[in-house]
Amino acid sequence: MADTPLIADDRSLARLMDQLRGETCLALDTEASSFHRYHERIGLVQLSNRTDTWLVDPLAVQDMAPLGRMLADERVEVVVHDADYDLRLLKRMYGYRVHHVFDTLIAAELLNEPELSLAALLKKYFGVVLDKRYQKADWCKRPLTPGMLEYAAMDTRHLIALRDRLAEQL
Repeated sequence: MADTPLIADDRSLARLMDQLRGETCLALDTEASSFHRYHERIGLVQLSNRTDTWLVDPLAVQDMAPLGRMLADERVEVVVHDADYDLRLLKRMYGYRVHHVFDTLIAAELLNEPELSLAALLKKYFGVVLDKRYQKADWCKRPLTPGMLEYAAMDTRHLIALRDRLAEQL
């Protein structure tokens, strides 16, 4: 987890977006409080490129607009597993519109994969085992534990490699 930065202020998010300028592919996931609140709220946003992962705390960052601009850039392919939920939630909460999406769930469906969960696909293609014990955690409760942060980081860490593997077969 020490290698996964937690972005928790506006300046750090702006710096990250500057750092990611020019990227053509980013993995995205969100963790929300859907099991703990009547109105869902995003408690964490995970981003990865091909080599690094970052966690963005939207409860600490006041201005999430720079992330929205990055995700809306048509030159950036945004890789998501089961994009429908995440993208609808990001649009409802922040007004984000993502234009260039690769959904690994849809790719797996098109390939007639027998198991469609991210955990099953990562295990099949890379031998990576996801610990899903924090899947139903309250992501809006602070502080987030080191285990929760590592769980969240794993959801995007291998997503671009999975995208590549699935795209080869399509």
